[in-house]
Amino acid sequence: MTLPGLLRERAAADPGRVAMTVHGSGSLTFGEWERRSYGLVRALRGRGIGRGDRVGLVFGNGDWLDYAVAFFGVLGAGAVAVPLSDRLARGDVDAMLAHCGATAVLRPGELPYAEGGGDEDLEPPAPGDPAQILYTSGTTGRPKGVAATHANLAHGCGGRRRPFTHSRHLAHAFPVGTNAGQWMLVNAVDAHPEVVTLPRFTPGRFAALIEHYRAGTVFVVPAMAIEMLAAGVQARHDLSSVLLLGSAAAPLPARVAGDLSAAFPNATITNYYTSTEAAPAQTVMIFDPERPSSVGRPVSGGAVRIAAADGGALPPGATGEVWMRSPAVTRAYYGDEAATGEVFRGGWVRMGDLGYLDDDGYLYLVDRESDVIKSGAYKVSTIHVEEAVHRHPGVVEAAAFGVPHPTLGKAVAVAVVGTVPHEELRIFLKDLLAPHELPVRLITLDALPRNHGGKVDKRSLREVAL
Repeated sequence: MTLPGLLRERAAADPGRVAMTVHGSGSLTFGEWERRSYGLVRALRGRGIGRGDRVGLVFGNGDWLDYAVAFFGVLGAGAVAVPLSDRLARGDVDAMLAHCGATAVLRPGELPYAEGGGDEDLEPPAPGDPAQILYTSGTTGRPKGVAATHANLAHGCGGRRRPFTHSRHLAHAFPVGTNAGQWMLVNAVDAHPEVVTLPRFTPGRFAALIEHYRAGTVFVVPAMAIEMLAAGVQARHDLSSVLLLGSAAAPLPARVAGDLSAAFPNATITNYYTSTEAAPAQTVMIFDPERPSSVGRPVSGGAVRIAAADGGALPPGATGEVWMRSPAVTRAYYGDEAATGEVFRGGWVRMGDLGYLDDDGYLYLVDRESDVIKSGAYKVSTIHVEEAVHRHPGVVEAAAFGVPHPTLGKAVAVAVVGTVPHEELRIFLKDLLAPHELPVRLITLDALPRNHGGKVDKRSLREVAL
């Protein structure tokens, strides 16, 4: 199965059914999606673009319909799609396009189209052909291009029972150019519900979108969930239609998950843990007050293990490096064999996180390996510190990070969004954190700095703190 092949099947079976809607901008039926993508395939082939050629796709969140056409057109031509958000700095876009050697760039309003007859002269891509290069967020280092084949992208698609059959509409606000956004694009072609989104996320607009479409499935990143709760959208909008609320891209703080359960009274709150490198492997956790900090267990044929420094498996309860095995053919770093060999190990992917498994196989994250604060003789988990800070009712959001310390080497700093006085928060944390985990510095911000995928940019936080 390939995604273009799946689109062709759905267009043939139900051409008039709406696949995707951008609220206020328009909709795209399966028939129109396939026809426009097919016209783009012919236009690209006419320009000499074909197998293995990299094509940059620079689109914004209001351009999801054109982006969907462009992505499937590039794949149908046998070329490799390189999704990039138009919110990235121009220099970053140019660097990524240069890194992958893009031979063409498509932008909204600039999609070529060529009429054509049958498709007998257009050889479809094979499952093992390269299909996508998706650049990582770069929050901890230089962004890397993660390459995936058609078989990887379409893994698990095309089954008799389509995902999310409980819903007529699936709402999200994920950006173009992110792994979460690509997941929503696959849902648009493979899942049961119509996928709806909006050009720009605000808590009120997104809640209104959910209410308007009576969405049964909703996906957010934790930052969006936190903003919605802080804005009190549940008091102004009817969110009772939501039966599944999924959070992706970063761990969901336990307090936030609990508050979401109250704000979405009929929803099952679910946390998804994966990475651009590991997809489609993931763990899934239905929020459980007995395991509030777990990110769940692997699903759909994947696997998780905790590895020691030598790569050997560690027993339950022991903290080590999180490795995840994909049920599909694994991805790789484009043009970087050394990094590929370091991260991708015989079907396993080193996630860059530290964690442990309990006796029942539930995964708990301790920290991002690069975020662990080595303070004196101790190693401090920023996730653990953040969970404690989030428990204060006056905290909207928080992020912990390391700052230089004259005797300890590094110590804990915490950036807080909220109205809580610093001294009050220090007193509150004394009963929740060990002395070496207590922040030596607190700063209050109007908002935490984030990359275009919604993840907190801790490098920027360190610059603010210093």
